[in-house]
Amino acid sequence: MEKKLPRRLEGKVAIVTASTQGIGFGIIERFGLEGASVVVSSRKQANVDEAVAKLKSKGIDAYGIVCHVSNAQHHRNLVEKTVQKYGKIDIVVCNAAANPSTDPILSSKEAVLDKLWEINVKSSILLLQDMAPHLEKGSSVIFITSIAGFQPQGAMAMYGVTKTALLGLTKALAAEMAPDTRVNAVAPGFVPTHFASFITGSSEVREGIEEKTLLNRLGTTGDMAAAAAFLASDDSSYITGETLVVAGGMPSRL
Repeated sequence: MEKKLPRRLEGKVAIVTASTQGIGFGIIERFGLEGASVVVSSRKQANVDEAVAKLKSKGIDAYGIVCHVSNAQHHRNLVEKTVQKYGKIDIVVCNAAANPSTDPILSSKEAVLDKLWEINVKSSILLLQDMAPHLEKGSSVIFITSIAGFQPQGAMAMYGVTKTALLGLTKALAAEMAPDTRVNAVAPGFVPTHFASFITGSSEVREGIEEKTLLNRLGTTGDMAAAAAFLASDDSSYITGETLVVAGGMPSRL
């Protein structure tokens, strides 16, 4: 029997980028099940349509818009169509990310560095510039950063550095957007999704990661969605500028 969720997001309108699969889909599904009207966005129309159909089958008010986060016109289209349909925006989750290479930082090609910065950091800033005029009083912005942002290393080093930047961006925008909008972040640990398959696909690597957690397991998309729903809701109304680490006790900070 499925656990009955609270309806904390009733009447809210939520946009989640890269929300047709993985953590993004988990978050947008949770928001919808808690009563929000949700706007699915991703690069491919077929993926958007499939995700919207899945959400609607669960009784969720879902709307889909194709959006490549590095495309300025797509940003404007996402904002304009959402406002046309719902009249406002209450919750924004910046979830889109790329990790195009596992090379060491000093061996990374300039094009790779540019893509990492553009998708993982710059696109969120530009998207929020377009959205800011439409955000309601009491709105919530959530960045999806990573446990790798606290200690960037190995195959995820440069990716981790861009996620470190999001920790700073969370602090900076929390100050800039206060008091009407709260800005927080979720830092997931290792979650077995398509995006992380190069890490979690090997049973040996997976077991090594599990041993580093205090809870002896990898995270789930549901774990991340629960954290995001808390930060989106009024249950966190006195929290801004913070990063919630959801990593099973993996070391992050004091």
